Amino acid sequence: MSQPHFPEEVSCVSQQLPLLWSAEQDRMRTVYSTKFGKIYQADCLELLQSLRTGTVDTLFADPPFNLNKQYGKNGGDDLPVAKYLAWSKRWIAESVRVVAPGGALFLYNLPKWLIEYGAYLNSFPEMTFKHWIAVDKAHSLPIPNRLSPSHYGLLYYIKGKKPRVFNRDLVRTPIQTCRHCGKDVKDYGGHKKFLNPKGLNLTDVWDDVPPVRHRKYKNRPANELAPIVLERIIKLTTNARDLICDPFAGGGVTAYVAERLKRRWIVADINDCSAIKDRLISWEQGSHPEWETNKKRIAGPSSSSDRTDRVLPLLDAITN
Repeated sequence: MSQPHFPEEVSCVSQQLPLLWSAEQDRMRTVYSTKFGKIYQADCLELLQSLRTGTVDTLFADPPFNLNKQYGKNGGDDLPVAKYLAWSKRWIAESVRVVAPGGALFLYNLPKWLIEYGAYLNSFPEMTFKHWIAVDKAHSLPIPNRLSPSHYGLLYYIKGKKPRVFNRDLVRTPIQTCRHCGKDVKDYGGHKKFLNPKGLNLTDVWDDVPPVRHRKYKNRPANELAPIVLERIIKLTTNARDLICDPFAGGGVTAYVAERLKRRWIVADINDCSAIKDRLISWEQGSHPEWETNKKRIAGPSSSSDRTDRVLPLLDAITN
């Protein structure tokens, strides 16, 4: 099996770029690599501006929500609205540039910001809105003069009019049954016999995503996403050997899921990336805890093309 060729650390950045969330300037620093991907400690724009145009098959971004949370010493999460949106538009524009024709762009955030993100993405003639996915929050608190917010949003756009990959059969959901009597929760209008035996079509409301609170699953103090979100995104929109990019890697769930599904990946975070590295090492050593959502939430085994070990070089996506 051929091994991927990774560029030298200085060769993947064409120029020294300012860190928007830090007073310092730095170059992308390699933290860890596997046969499928590579972790950089870098600002999101450093990573995105180092990638060649049209080389990323699926890009997932879970940026800071501007809620004044602490992500690390290089982070800042309390910007004025205008400045936050201006910064967001810069990395979104770069994300659009690097996504391949027919590729997918997923943005995860609060509805407040996704409205702005969607309006901006609609200004790109090459981008096509696919879905607004509501990700149910397990707990919501009452807020004076407001309905209780109970979902995060996930914007799904494609570059062009038709997705290059849309593996709906790989993300079908099982027919729900009552845990007490074992009967179906719904009667499906008496037409259950016509349902696809592989499961139900995935909807744009995901109410089975658990919060990540238990310390055995969390690799950092800040919030993390359950792998089921990335499993669905990656299975739905990519095939084996496709390239996944996450410029806000956080606790490393994107890299972990992409590694497990044998996709190539490039991720970065401006703060310490040891949590991502630890997660990948625990996976390689077989000591990573099994997530409950890996068991019955997503349709069965991947296709034969997903089981191949052949890896293409990441250099194809990196500028010289």
